[in-house]
Amino acid sequence: MSEAQTELRLWAASGAMALTGKRDGPPAASPGRPATAVAEALRRIQAVHPQAPLPDIRIFGERAAATGMSRNAPWSCGGAFRVLLTRDGHFGLSLPRAEDMDMVPALVAGPVTGDPWTTVEHWAVGTTTTDAVERARLLDLACAPVTARPTPVVRPAALVSPLGTRALNDRPLVVDLSSLWAGPLCAHLLSLCGAEVVKVEGSHRLDGARGGPAVFYDLLHAGHRSVTVDFDAPSDLRRLRMLLESADLVIEGSRARALRRRGIIAEDIVAAGTNWLSITAYGRDEDLIGFGDDVAAGAGLVTPERFPCGDALVDPLTGVTAAAYAVEALDARETVLIDVSMHAVAAAAAQGATAPHEVVRRRGTCWVDCDSGAFAVARPSMRQPSGRAPAAGRHNHDVLWTTT
Repeated sequence: MSEAQTELRLWAASGAMALTGKRDGPPAASPGRPATAVAEALRRIQAVHPQAPLPDIRIFGERAAATGMSRNAPWSCGGAFRVLLTRDGHFGLSLPRAEDMDMVPALVAGPVTGDPWTTVEHWAVGTTTTDAVERARLLDLACAPVTARPTPVVRPAALVSPLGTRALNDRPLVVDLSSLWAGPLCAHLLSLCGAEVVKVEGSHRLDGARGGPAVFYDLLHAGHRSVTVDFDAPSDLRRLRMLLESADLVIEGSRARALRRRGIIAEDIVAAGTNWLSITAYGRDEDLIGFGDDVAAGAGLVTPERFPCGDALVDPLTGVTAAAYAVEALDARETVLIDVSMHAVAAAAAQGATAPHEVVRRRGTCWVDCDSGAFAVARPSMRQPSGRAPAAGRHNHDVLWTTT
């Protein structure tokens, strides 16, 4: 079986293929090798922790299984992202938050009448792709230029910088400052490998994933401890810095300047003996935001019609990739700063041709026919959580006041 046929088989089994394409049309393949990339990253983790009860390729469809989402092209599964036609190409835009929708009048430089997406669509068609991206990014909206070809790979998925040394611990402490899906998925996989995880949220701005299906939040956070801090309170920041310095690994997904202005310097903490894993849309040196669907589309992980692939495809892809780097770092005495770019992860996964195939429906099930045989397109599925996630701040006293 060729690499392209293996990718097609994995993609169909992952649940992501069932989430790709029009609601009333057949499931569609993704370009490149995103499913293969996740399978390879899971093998890297398993090589360090052979007994860990890791998930499999179906990790791609777990959030959709929890929410009941299905393929929804030309929109993303959740409806917050779309690729829009511009005067000279295509422009992908995410509007997942209420504050993003509030910026639409400024984006189009005019009033919004009726559906905001219709207003954006009419504006985009009279604008060049470059101008649309520049204007949206000026307003801090997540967007990307989109072509039907993968973007060039210009940097590795992770830049790893050794800065210090540490003692090895049988049960490493991981402090998770991230939110939504990619970072928490990485922390969840590390907990399955035996790490103790402490999730840190801002007391005035909790993880937005808490507003989604509780069962999915439970899946990623059960067994972790939860603390909340006021990032504007000097006393809370002092305790947080002590916690970070006591950790074996810190996971965060903030733009570097956000922590620096609060006196938290990743390089200094790594030099003092803590690994640091940064997961951002375009790397620590880029002051840009991005979400799973727009980053994927900007890297070329779209169908030939420029429909989104899977559900926020780059989030699970990046979460597993980051976890592979993290377990390898925790297995070494050298402390490192790991700079993971979601766009770079996606660009690497987008390389490669799709195997020739046909999708047919037989007795209510979609099947993929290709040279290596026929196989079913699996519906999204989700593992059962091991328990309930703790309430926000449940362990403030134990973690922030006792251990620090």
